[in-house]
Amino acid sequence: MKPLFFAISLLFSWQSIASDETVEQVQPQTSNEQKAEKKDVPSLEFIEEKPATEQKSASETETAKATAEKTQSSDEQKATAEALKAVAEVDDSKVLGTQTPAPAEQPKTVAEKQQAVAEAEKAVNQAKEALTAKQQEKARQSRESMAVIEQLIAAYNARNIDAFIKMYDENVEFYTFPNELMFKGKEKLIARYGIMFKKLKCIKSSPIKRIVLGNIVIDHELSETCSQDPKVVDKRSEFVTSYKIENGKITKVLFFR
Repeated sequence: MKPLFFAISLLFSWQSIASDETVEQVQPQTSNEQKAEKKDVPSLEFIEEKPATEQKSASETETAKATAEKTQSSDEQKATAEALKAVAEVDDSKVLGTQTPAPAEQPKTVAEKQQAVAEAEKAVNQAKEALTAKQQEKARQSRESMAVIEQLIAAYNARNIDAFIKMYDENVEFYTFPNELMFKGKEKLIARYGIMFKKLKCIKSSPIKRIVLGNIVIDHELSETCSQDPKVVDKRSEFVTSYKIENGKITKVLFFR
């Protein structure tokens, strides 16, 4: 009986040991497989953290970009403000219509009102005197210029070459309109008019209309000449002549033909 019991116990012990060895052999394999699986498959924690890191990096980039743009805008505004300030300091000109004129200060007392009226009357009188003086000077010039031309016409009609030349300046210039120079100087004047005075039997110039302004005289003239008989006019013509008089002498003649 005891040998049988001992044999059964030994059998059970051997099965238990075999079972433990089997478990030990299976467990390392399971552990190695898990390690291999873990090695091949990334952890969930790493997969979840990677997008978060990328989002954080993108957010930081956008923030840096916004900060740079804000700084640049601030710098541009600052530069513009400084430029405008510099222009304002250099250019102090006023644009017409942008400034409100200050109202004139009104006299407050009777004495101030009387003084203001007196000053205004004085200014008006001074302006009148200046204008009157200018007009008087212009009138004096006109009288002298007209007297010179009257003497010139008288000498021309008398064919008196000496009296005629006396009314001209030494460097007198003769032009035809608008600015064509005919000749210059008394010598050529004598040669031209001296021959004409000797050749013609009569010469008569009559002003149809005369304009005098200071040292300028403009004559619309009717000219009559006699070539054979001093009592018979055989040629008539009209022309306009402008004379410039300086210091009592004719310095420039302009013919309008």
